[in-house]
Amino acid sequence: MLIIAGLGNPGGKYAGNRHNIGFMAVDAIHRRHGFSPWSKKFRAEIAEGEIGGEKVLLMKPQTFMNLSGESVGEAMRFYKLQPADLVAIYDELDLPEGKARLKTGGGHNGHNGIKSLDAHCGREYRRLRLGIGHPGIKEMVQNHVLGDFAKADKAWLEPLLDTLADNADMLVRNEDSQLMNKIALALGGTTEEEKPRKEGKNTEKNSGGQSHIHQARNRNQPKLPASGPMADMLKKMFGNKGE
Repeated sequence: MLIIAGLGNPGGKYAGNRHNIGFMAVDAIHRRHGFSPWSKKFRAEIAEGEIGGEKVLLMKPQTFMNLSGESVGEAMRFYKLQPADLVAIYDELDLPEGKARLKTGGGHNGHNGIKSLDAHCGREYRRLRLGIGHPGIKEMVQNHVLGDFAKADKAWLEPLLDTLADNADMLVRNEDSQLMNKIALALGGTTEEEKPRKEGKNTEKNSGGQSHIHQARNRNQPKLPASGPMADMLKKMFGNKGE
């Protein structure tokens, strides 16, 4: 069995918050696949079903974000699961809106829901971070995170959630890079395969096709006069090379 836990805060007051994108993600998966209706257990809303032939438990902890691990840890102990059997989906300030990253283990990066999961579930679980962007000013972070998505955000939010739901079988089968490629393509981004090629081109060449080293050399070469007394003198010294 695999647990897919979306993180968020319970209640209508928080339903549209950026902090609740984890809830939104598991709701999208629930709508797309044949899961049971939501019920309450483990201090969470849960739904059972199958994706790609694998038994899956969807969870939306109702403990509030900072205590998410208490709820998920209770379910893991009940089913005798290991950290490798858990996928957590949550918001990430340090990723641009619409970007996604998926990895096993890592730090909490100040996310209190992840701090709680680390404490109660172990650390080597898979973490699907969904970017919500950063407001740019530290003092605005709380209002940003606990603020609702704007109408304009639907342009990237809906394709992100739909693509995740459509390809949830990849999440279940640990096909992480393939899933990230699907999301990147749906959002008009760069796939994992394309990144090294593009990054290599950017470091070696600029739009003019010259390396930065060659450009620096060209910039440092003095321009010689084409005519006049100085030009005549240089021609006598070096000859008419290049003409």
